[in-house]
Amino acid sequence: MLIDNKGEVIDGDYILMILASALKADNKLNKKTVVGTVMSNLGFVNAMESDGIAVVKTAVGDRYVLENMLVNNYSLGGEQSGHVILREFSNTGDGLLTALQVMQVLAKSKKSLSELASKMQKYPQVLINVKDVKKEKLAASNKISDYIAEQEKSLGSNGRILVRASGTESLIRVMVEAKEMQTAQKIADSLAELVRSELK
Repeated sequence: MLIDNKGEVIDGDYILMILASALKADNKLNKKTVVGTVMSNLGFVNAMESDGIAVVKTAVGDRYVLENMLVNNYSLGGEQSGHVILREFSNTGDGLLTALQVMQVLAKSKKSLSELASKMQKYPQVLINVKDVKKEKLAASNKISDYIAEQEKSLGSNGRILVRASGTESLIRVMVEAKEMQTAQKIADSLAELVRSELK
């Protein structure tokens, strides 16, 4: 995570976007592709596509990001949480290395961090952890999958929904992104309630 010149938090999605665009401009972004995760913000994906950069999504966890990078020989990957892997230098996340690379982009572009970040319009994201449910029942619930499909249809290209079981806890993570926070919150709340009732 970084803080820009206006005091705004610059998370991993912004950092990946800034570095990916800079690497592509220098012909150093292998296969013009960056590796993110299923939690990568839709605004990040849209910004990358606008710049001619493909986004590959893995499961959450930098080990999955690295695994995909190694198998496919990608040069840049990371997570929204701030883990960034620059394979030209290392096969693991390194905060100091990432900060230095961003500073190099700032110096070369002669732009502020807020200017570089403004290229990405982040979608409001609501994340709800639904605890004390039988997460193994998620895949078999037609009510939940049907509701997700219905809401995804209403969102169209202006949002997305992700419902997944935690790998370490007895809970289901419900994530909704939409152009308006109110829309994302409404869908997330109703979906979380459905998960509670269906998987109790």
